[in-house]
Amino acid sequence: MRVSASGGIVLVTGEREVEEAIRLVLATAPGERPTRPDFGCAIHDMVFAPVNEETAGRIAYEVRTSLDRWEPRIEVSDVVVTVAPDEGAALFIDIRYEIRGTNNPRNLVFPFYVIPSHDDPSTESEDS
Repeated sequence: MRVSASGGIVLVTGEREVEEAIRLVLATAPGERPTRPDFGCAIHDMVFAPVNEETAGRIAYEVRTSLDRWEPRIEVSDVVVTVAPDEGAALFIDIRYEIRGTNNPRNLVFPFYVIPSHDDPSTESEDS
């Protein structure tokens, strides 16, 4: 649902509807919805994980697994996780997919923020 230019409520359709559904799956942590406790994506378990290759790989796996399960309208071709260039606490999840029955490749970038550990020497200031 969206607010129209005139202030009314409108429903999204087509490719935009699929994009919103992907964002909903990724933004929901499993257990967050009492009536559907399995719904969502387990990337939220990695909020306190270090920003490294292992975490990026696990996030890519969780994204692919959750979208395969919860969004049958798409075929995920690739999930690439990169560290934001200016921020060490942000990861960009680039999901490359195709809506089934079309030959229209699409992508969606979903930002994911981690909370760096105070024990991690790479996050401490030089004055310490």
